[in-house]
Amino acid sequence: MKNEIRPAVSAAIFDDYGRVLLHKRRDVNQWCIISGHVEFGESVEQAILREIREEANVDAAIIRLIGVYSSPPSQLYQYEDKSIHYVTTYFEVGLRTKLSESFSNEETAAIRFFDVNKIPENFAKINPFWLEDALNRKGPAVFR
Repeated sequence: MKNEIRPAVSAAIFDDYGRVLLHKRRDVNQWCIISGHVEFGESVEQAILREIREEANVDAAIIRLIGVYSSPPSQLYQYEDKSIHYVTTYFEVGLRTKLSESFSNEETAAIRFFDVNKIPENFAKINPFWLEDALNRKGPAVFR
């Protein structure tokens, strides 16, 4: 079995009502925050802004660094032929253009804002502190 380590990015995006933006991924049919891989020659900042354009069809601006996640219990994924350890840089991001909740494409089946206390049950595996860390706007960036 092959072991890999990959840089990744993710974004917490809130609307004016404090709801969090989730998109339903076509490949796994689960709701998740916008996230993805850093491509060769790309910074983490460029990567998250590109992922937001690809998965939500909007332009955005980084507000702050929430944290960096590398702990194996939440960042190690097992696949049939390999294990991948992701090191994820997690940002809070604000939208600069209007979101169309009717948007879909080859990656995104649906997209919409959810009350932070009503996250869908079919939510993709993620760090257990993702929402708590994003909602803590007064503390420093975390390393988990």
